[in-house]
Amino acid sequence: MRSIRPLLAVTGLAAALALTATACGPTEDKASGGGDKASAPAASTPAGDSDIALPKDLADKLKEHGVDPEKWKSGEWKNWDKDKWLREAKDFVNPVIEGLWKPERMRSAKDPAKTTTASDLSSGQGVSDPAPRPVQAAREKTPYTRHGAPVGKLFFDSPKGHMVCSGTVVKDVNNPGRSNLVWTAGHCVHAGGAGGWYRNIIFVPAYNNNAKSPAALQAAPPQEEAPYGAYWADWVATSGEWIRGGGPTGGNGAPYDYAVLHVKPQNGGKSLEETVGTAMPIDFNAPDTRRISAMGAWGYPAGPPYDGYVMHKCVDRPNRLSLSPTTPTMHRIGCTMTGGSSGGGWFMNRQGGGLSLVSNTSIGPVTHGWLAGPRLGKGAEQLYTMMSKRYGKS
Repeated sequence: MRSIRPLLAVTGLAAALALTATACGPTEDKASGGGDKASAPAASTPAGDSDIALPKDLADKLKEHGVDPEKWKSGEWKNWDKDKWLREAKDFVNPVIEGLWKPERMRSAKDPAKTTTASDLSSGQGVSDPAPRPVQAAREKTPYTRHGAPVGKLFFDSPKGHMVCSGTVVKDVNNPGRSNLVWTAGHCVHAGGAGGWYRNIIFVPAYNNNAKSPAALQAAPPQEEAPYGAYWADWVATSGEWIRGGGPTGGNGAPYDYAVLHVKPQNGGKSLEETVGTAMPIDFNAPDTRRISAMGAWGYPAGPPYDGYVMHKCVDRPNRLSLSPTTPTMHRIGCTMTGGSSGGGWFMNRQGGGLSLVSNTSIGPVTHGWLAGPRLGKGAEQLYTMMSKRYGKS
């Protein structure tokens, strides 16, 4: 039976996120959870401006790979042949295609489910804690612009069609108060070892602001679906470990399954943080999992029984999950959220008040009883710092 203390901590954590959004406007070794090591981050190069006529640097990059720039903007981006699917960190491109992400296209996007089975866990099961009890995901209060403003949906195209994940607006240390950075999962931007970069990546904060049903949302004005608008990613970085070792069920890349997006302010206007009114700090030095009394995960689950239209959250006392003795231990909480919540931020109370982001949803079992996320350590911090310094200057 759980003690009273963690339950109280869970209650306080759930209240803290709402207060944060309201106030702002709308040592162990590697096998036992020491976090990811610093490694050379896999970062994209700048993707140019948002004109539908491809900027020269983008056009040149496509030509290098035998892709006709004019054909790309006319639909060649739908070609996922291996020799046309850009894979390396330096090859990321995401030119704006005006009118692509219409409301009906967003509503039909699918979830990129990342599930793991018992056989996937066998090699590291000896250093994992027992699976937590399922925690029923709770709907976030509405409007999201008041109770969950930094959380949103990520939309992108993959060989399987148009897809969805979740993400969080995070602070940019080199642009205080003017961040255009979004934290999500690596598998929401890159296919991992067997593929390359996904395409047409956009972020919609506080999606479906008042949790309307699909029918009601279809008849609602556009600001209900995207109260702050939609933001195209112009630069993206994910870990080299995810690019090399990520797989359909996470694979060896799961403990490194994180990514940072830089999004382009709409029409050269205010930054994402200024528009949303808040951004979450990131803690790359969180305590050992066993010393944390509560963590909360937020996102938009889209796999059954959820439909991807409503923001949900789970708060639980975390434990440890190890997929391999040679990779960092992951955080794990009981949660019934499904695919679509991938990439959504995990938060914990920080000293001095407020919340900090400490992980993101990566994988879960086919039974949907828990979620696991990477422990953000030196490698994740290096990736974030590089993006802030080199790409985060808005």
